[in-house]
Amino acid sequence: MSPVPGAAGSPVRVFIVDDSAVVRQVLQAVLARDPGVHVVGVAPDPLFALQRMQREGWPDVLILDVEMPRMDGITFLRKIMQEHPLPVIICSTLTEKGAQLTLDALAAGAFSVLTKPRVGLKDFLVESTAEFGQTIRAAARANTSHLAQSARAARVAKPPASGAPAPAAGPQAAPAATLLALHESTEKIIAMGMSTGGTTALERVLVELPATLPAIAVVQHMPEKFTAAFAERLDRLCALQVREARDGDRLLPGTVLIAPGGRHLQVRRSGAQYHAEVRDGPPVNRHRPSVDVLFRSVAQCAGRNALGILMTGMGDDGARGLVQMREAGARTIAQDEASSVVFGMPREAIRMGGAERVLGLTEIPGAIIESARR
Repeated sequence: MSPVPGAAGSPVRVFIVDDSAVVRQVLQAVLARDPGVHVVGVAPDPLFALQRMQREGWPDVLILDVEMPRMDGITFLRKIMQEHPLPVIICSTLTEKGAQLTLDALAAGAFSVLTKPRVGLKDFLVESTAEFGQTIRAAARANTSHLAQSARAARVAKPPASGAPAPAAGPQAAPAATLLALHESTEKIIAMGMSTGGTTALERVLVELPATLPAIAVVQHMPEKFTAAFAERLDRLCALQVREARDGDRLLPGTVLIAPGGRHLQVRRSGAQYHAEVRDGPPVNRHRPSVDVLFRSVAQCAGRNALGILMTGMGDDGARGLVQMREAGARTIAQDEASSVVFGMPREAIRMGGAERVLGLTEIPGAIIESARR
């Protein structure tokens, strides 16, 4: 039996593809500090990389740039996922163009995204060595079949309609008489959280949902600049209206609000209505936005009128928040291991007793619709 990548005594074999010699050298130097990771090769472009990997053997994890000569990273990723599926970590700069390309890469089956700055790369990677190594080891143990399935099922988002009006910012006030008459809100709300593998998992759930559902608040662990592009992509694919959350937004039926990268999303209640609070603050469970922050706020303001769903991702963010939601009377769901790219977050929620139901990815849309009809 071959050793499990990342297990004790078996370092994860990594291959780096980046057209920048500086990036290749810095990544090699940083990863050399981690005894659980072994860089087996580097290449300046995908064609050289493919020749070497076919000749010398396939790595456990591939680190891939997006914008490269001769063949771009996304085209190469699709080729890899068709011919020899393996976990791919995208290494991309924080630019608007890079965000769009990286989202295409995630839709094509990439495992995760490493955001690299244009300046200060070495200092950034040195500071992130532990987290980077953890991501590589998680990638080596990921459910590659789901990544390949995502690549095969990737949908092409339609371009935005020209002249489409932007949604209005800020809360929409209800008549005063309505607020006085409703002592307790009966308006439902859905809170969802996910991390690694979550971009494609969330897409697969949302495209199956009708526009008549209660409001949905989402935390997907993503860096700044990526969440706005991610929301725009989903909005073009779904019947629901999807956009990045703004402070003061009202959570309206048929709307999905996604937490902005680098800021926490909470829900507060004002009379019979729910509003979004987008706030700075320290990372929670190493993340900002944090699923726990969202879930705890929903438990406090919505209680039994809420549905909480925790999906694929590394670590335990959201597990304690899901417990609090269930204790407050909310219905709760955790994604099962078989359909998760990484089972860390839902596994912890199940272990803590936060999950009322454990469902496969294809079962979650039906459960959401059923809950909304009750």
